[in-house]
Amino acid sequence: MATIEDLVAKDAIADLLARYCRGIDRMDLDMVRDCYHADATDEHGSFSGTVGEFLVWVHRLLRKYDATAHHIGRPLIEFTSPTRARSETYGFAVHRSTDGPPELNLVTGFRYLDVIDQRGGDWRISSRIATTEWVLPVDEWFPIADRLRTGSRDRSDPAYG
Repeated sequence: MATIEDLVAKDAIADLLARYCRGIDRMDLDMVRDCYHADATDEHGSFSGTVGEFLVWVHRLLRKYDATAHHIGRPLIEFTSPTRARSETYGFAVHRSTDGPPELNLVTGFRYLDVIDQRGGDWRISSRIATTEWVLPVDEWFPIADRLRTGSRDRSDPAYG
């Protein structure tokens, strides 16, 4: 049976993973950086390196898109010590580019395989492997009506208000 401390830690880890997705989709690289320990590593598609190098790489990649939307399922979190957890999170991400080549419009299925450590009271990613499980092309996007509120890829997004 899980202890109260385990449940509190799992909730903090789930929030961490959701903040990562918000940071990526809003292109808030400070938020993304805050999800990792300073000495963290990330293996993400064609990229493998430090968190600082990852932020440079992912910013260059994200600029190709008008929008991304990362959707994650409930993470499977297993504690290997009181201050370390392994997490597996399934998800899919929608990518949209109106100015780029059509192949940039796609949906990917992925998994985040994380080692998450608690240091100084905060749970953050120490290492991540992001697997690509499948990719679906999107043939056509429909325009969003002008009367509908939309998000923005910066801190003016309604989520920050």
